[in-house]
Amino acid sequence: MNFPSIRSIAFLALILLPGAAICSDSSTTEERSLPIVSKYVDATHTQQEAMRGAEMEVDISAQIPRLEKRGRLRALRKISRLGVITYKALGFSGDNTVKQEVITRYLAAESEGRENGTIAISPTNYKFKLKSEQQVNGRRVVVLQITPRKKAVGLFKGELWVDAETGMPVREAGQFVKTPSVFLKKIAFVRDYEIQDGVSIPAHIESTVDTRVAGRAELEISFSNFTRPAGDDEVASVQANP
Repeated sequence: MNFPSIRSIAFLALILLPGAAICSDSSTTEERSLPIVSKYVDATHTQQEAMRGAEMEVDISAQIPRLEKRGRLRALRKISRLGVITYKALGFSGDNTVKQEVITRYLAAESEGRENGTIAISPTNYKFKLKSEQQVNGRRVVVLQITPRKKAVGLFKGELWVDAETGMPVREAGQFVKTPSVFLKKIAFVRDYEIQDGVSIPAHIESTVDTRVAGRAELEISFSNFTRPAGDDEVASVQANP
């Protein structure tokens, strides 16, 4: 059986949807959060450049509890030198309803939202409020509450966890404020990253999707075997120092 390539989110991005305004009495908290927001924005530019040309394996498990149907898709996630993300399916097992109505629609919908280029987590699109600080795996993490400035596909209301030292994302969690497809009513998610060599890479996603056709669906996505080709400067260095 042949499986088509599936275009998906730039993660996450990863990856990887106006909300209520932040209360006016939070101005002091917002001012305190701005330095970490600026650090995060700078870090995401570094992250995007570092991820160009990378690839990793993806394992997507989904189920529709009401119908007692399950499915699992294995795929190869590739990021081109231009930053375009594609998913090439390697194999599927389970019920085709799950594949067509949940996995394929979910990835295609996320792809449409991410590729419009207007949903970056930035001060242009979001309001930020400092919520807390935590220790995660021995590292200090700043938790920000984020609220979209408008209601648009791809924007979400929830939390952004940022590594205090590097500014790299550690977790994104929330609910999209506008569904990207008429087949989906609500999407909630938790997206975790892992910092490798100072750069965040997608690690795990859990999501619940309320579909109009099949009811509530649950997805779990795991990423593994991350590889990144040497950059031109790294190649030149190797050639100069055999």
